[in-house]
Amino acid sequence: MTTPEDERADLLATLAKHRQLLRHTTRDLTDEQAALRTTASELCLGGLIKHVTAVERNWTAFIVQGPSVMGDFTQMTEADWARRAAEFRMQPDETLAAVLDAYAETARATDELIAVLPDLNATQPLPKAPWHQPNTHWSARRTLLHIIAETAQHSGHADIIRESLDGAKTMG
Repeated sequence: MTTPEDERADLLATLAKHRQLLRHTTRDLTDEQAALRTTASELCLGGLIKHVTAVERNWTAFIVQGPSVMGDFTQMTEADWARRAAEFRMQPDETLAAVLDAYAETARATDELIAVLPDLNATQPLPKAPWHQPNTHWSARRTLLHIIAETAQHSGHADIIRESLDGAKTMG
């Protein structure tokens, strides 16, 4: 029978694996390379890590504080959407090292939260957003699974970008 400690260990191990795969896509890159778009999308490696950092930070805050920390996505202005889009790009004053440091700090905070959460079944209502069903609640567990899924998905994007950049692969 799986214990709560086993479940937490599984969540932490899975998240750590996907974080490492994402970080690995940036090995030996310059700031300029980390900011390059290599596909038709707006995505770059540094921007993906910035985005995953923000996703992890926002969703862990949601676990503790509820939907108010994320805002009402149905009320976002064009300026709000532009700020959100900038999250996917490295800005001229940003460095890959700083982006990776911010990601590592967010990861440490998430890992600490997972270790001390009193109940993975505790729920919060989802923030208002066009992509969420109204009156839906997510447990802390479901939210952590979402963070893992986001990290894994964007790790795959990062692998494609890196391979397009210089032929390097995360795996294989």
